[in-house]
Parts: sequence; C-alpha cells; structure tokens
Amino acid sequence: MKRFIEGEDRKQVTLLPECLDDFVAEDNPVRIIEAFVEELDFASLGFDGAMPSTSGRPSYHPGVLLKIYIYGYLNRVQSSRRLERECQRNVELMWLTGRWTPDFKTIADFRRDNGTGIRNVCRRFVMLFRDLKLFSQALVAIDGSKFKAVNTRDRNFTEGKVDKRQKQIEESIQRYLNALETADRTQPADLEAKTTRLKDKIERLREQTRDDEYQCPAGERAIYTSEEHGLQLHRYRSSACSQCAMKPKCTPSNQRRISRWEHEPVLEAVQRRLDKTPDAMTARRRTVEHVFGTFRHWMGYTHFLMRRLPNVGTEMSLNVLAYNLARVLRILGFKKTMEAMRQVGV
Repeated sequence: MKRFIEGEDRKQVTLLPECLDDFVAEDNPVRIIEAFVEELDFASLGFDGAMPSTSGRPSYHPGVLLKIYIYGYLNRVQSSRRLERECQRNVELMWLTGRWTPDFKTIADFRRDNGTGIRNVCRRFVMLFRDLKLFSQALVAIDGSKFKAVNTRDRNFTEGKVDKRQKQIEESIQRYLNALETADRTQPADLEAKTTRLKDKIERLREQTRDDEYQCPAGERAIYTSEEHGLQLHRYRSSACSQCAMKPKCTPSNQRRISRWEHEPVLEAVQRRLDKTPDAMTARRRTVEHVFGTFRHWMGYTHFLMRRLPNVGTEMSLNVLAYNLARVLRILGFKKTMEAMRQVGV
C-alpha cells in the first residue's frame, strides 16, 4: 500500500511555539536588507518622520516602510495593496517588520512623500560599494529604454489624437464664424456682447493651434522655427558647382548643399572609436541591456504605478536599488555582503 507524506493537524497546539527567526534562513536576502537599512541615517537622507513627534498617535519608523519597499521591488511586488497583504501573510516580511502590518495607504504615502530620501538611499548604496572597489573603470556602458507611464487622458497625446484635436478646433472655429455671420445678418439686440464672446472663443481656439509661438513682454507674438527636427544645422554651398567636372556624379541640382549638425564632430569621434573597437556594441549590449530587461520583468511589463516625473524617478530608484542589491549578492555572496554592511558605516 502506497503511503504519502502527511501534514500536521491544523488544530494541534504545540507546547513550545516556534521562533519567527527560525523560519528565515541564515543566508536569506532579507537579512541583508535589515543590515543595510538599520545603518542608514534617515534624517540626513531627507526622510519625513525620521524624528518622532512628542504628541499624537505614534507613527511607523521610515526604516520599516523602506524595508517593505526594498523587499517588494526585489520580489516583483510593487503595489501598496499587495504589499499590505504580504505583510499579513509573508513570513519574511513579518520578520523584517517585526510583525507590523501597515495599511496600504500608509505604504503608498511613504513612497509618494519620500522621493528625495529614497533616491538618496539608492545613491548611497552605489557609493558604499564603490568604496569597496566593486566598480572597475574599464568600461562604461550607456543605453536607454522606454517604459510606460500613467497619465491622465487630457494630458496624454499621440499623433492621432493631436490630428483629431486639430480637426475639432478647426470645426469649432468655423462654427463660431458661421454664428458671427448669422449674427451680423439678424442684428439682435445683444449683437455686440454675443460677437465679443464668439471672438474670444475663436481666439482661445486659435491659441491652441499655436505648440511653437513666443509672446514677448510687449504682447507681440513671434513664430519660432527650427532648422530641422529641433537640430541646429550649418548649411554650406559653393559657387563653383556649375563649373565642376564632378557635378554630374555629385548632385542633380544646380548647387550641392552640405548640411552639418552643430555637434557633428562628436558623432565623428564616436564613430572613429567604434571603428577601432568593433566589439564595443556587443559589450554594451552584454553590459547594460539585461538590466532594463530585468526591470521590465520585475514590473510585469506594465506601466509605472505613480504619476508625475519626480514620482516616477522614485519608482525607478527603488528598481535600481533592488537590482543593485541582487547583483552585489550574486557577486560577493551572502557572507561577504553582510560583512561589508557591518564594517562600513552607511
């Protein structure tokens, strides 16, 4: 007869309850989080609530909430509501927080109100391991990536929405112009007041169709025109093109015009360096592209949770901090990382 492993009776009372620390292995990353956060000077880093108030209801220490977020971003749990649930059922978070269970609003408000402090913590972590000589000066790789953001519909514009809005504005202007023409023919008693209102509406609509005008202090408007896609170009041409023997091979126009960007020498210098090191692009992809791939994986290929650019920077700082922590653990191992946290005053 086959036998199976059987669990314990849920209603069985144990004589000696287990210690919470027994459920967290000695090499669990949460112990690194604990050691790192406990060494931080929250007041100097710019966190709100670093000094407790002498009156009112006691608040959570910012260190506890920071531990929650570092753990969350390290384990793909960025939502404040999900973090609230994890604090109630996740043994590792219970160990980190001392069984505290802050509600989701407290967790969310901490991230929203302490952007400066969180970015400083991310910077301080990088400085810590730079002091430990973990950074080499052999190669610096720079890359970019596009991440989705949260934005209100009224402030979110695509090329199609701009074209649609432009058409709506033109239709509205024409409708008001027709109303003015009708008012001129009918001559009502309130013609002057109605005409003034319609002209104001037309002017406001036309204001929306002007994304490149500048108003001087005198109230006059001047249209700003860029050379090409916002780039300042220097254009050259020669008067000797008509007598040049190579003109048929050079240009079909009457004259050859040469356009150069004002920073063209920088691009040429970069190209010369790439020609000398043909493997540079491969090294760049191997060095930095997987970092952004990891960020997207942790975020679940979705958008940032917060609005406004400074708050998005806070979220990215938490992602960077979690990634750097995981990377250092992978390079040094648990024991050396813990020794670094204890020996170096953060």
